[in-house]
Amino acid sequence: MITIRSLLFVAWLYLSLAMFAVGLSPALLMPYRPAMWVIRHWSKFTLFGLRWIAGVKVEFRGVEHMPVGACLIAGKHQSMLDVIAPFAVLPDNCFIMKKELAPLPFFGWFAVKTKMIAVDRSAHSKALKDMVRQARLRFAEGRQMLIFPEGTRAPVGAAPDYKPGIAALYRDLDCPCTPMATNSGVHWPAHGFRRYPGTVVYEFLPAIPAGLKRDAFMAVLESSRNIMKWVIAVMSVWAFFALLFRITASAFSCPMCMNKPLGFQRCSKHIRAKPVFGSYRLTVVSS
Repeated sequence: MITIRSLLFVAWLYLSLAMFAVGLSPALLMPYRPAMWVIRHWSKFTLFGLRWIAGVKVEFRGVEHMPVGACLIAGKHQSMLDVIAPFAVLPDNCFIMKKELAPLPFFGWFAVKTKMIAVDRSAHSKALKDMVRQARLRFAEGRQMLIFPEGTRAPVGAAPDYKPGIAALYRDLDCPCTPMATNSGVHWPAHGFRRYPGTVVYEFLPAIPAGLKRDAFMAVLESSRNIMKWVIAVMSVWAFFALLFRITASAFSCPMCMNKPLGFQRCSKHIRAKPVFGSYRLTVVSS
């Protein structure tokens, strides 16, 4: 069932991308605000399909810590969803992406139109300077800059490998940095097409104040990873018991009226359960 639902969602994802990008492509000829509107509503459309097709709900927590206006956000990066979901809540999101994505039809074109920060990672020190230069311009425009400090998607629970970009932006912009934790990789893995039912949490943590030395800043940012582990652990336990409940309910529910979800309160009119080698065999009785 998970495979079927995942395939249906993948079809939804790419068909909706084509529908928004191609159908609303005239926005590319307008100022960047209409193009940002297209991205934001595609994000919400994607989350809608993710919830009702794949059974993956997305929650944003710690919204009292979500910055308003120009800011720097350091997010964990575990899946493609981390690029899509923030557009649903951040009013003027600007994420830092690989320059190789810019030429891609529609996706890259909309990214360029909405002034996302494209970085050529092969250029090393030159790329870092160029990223900082672009970030200053976006910061002056009052945008929320989202950077994934590890530079690429990392498996759930993997030790962080923070690149120098986040420290450079924090120092140069001289502004607070808001960590954003997530457990997205549990339900939308970095590789493969399967989406696992449950709740993806994006949690905005208290901002790291401006002006810290590099080592102190990185230490605080690393501590946010421990909170991330706690979020994943709690949500994984919750997802396990939720899945167990759903399996139990589907095993003992009445397939005709579904009005008695648990085996202890099954519908006597339509169904009775017989134990078979420690499990239950459901027998449908005609009405």
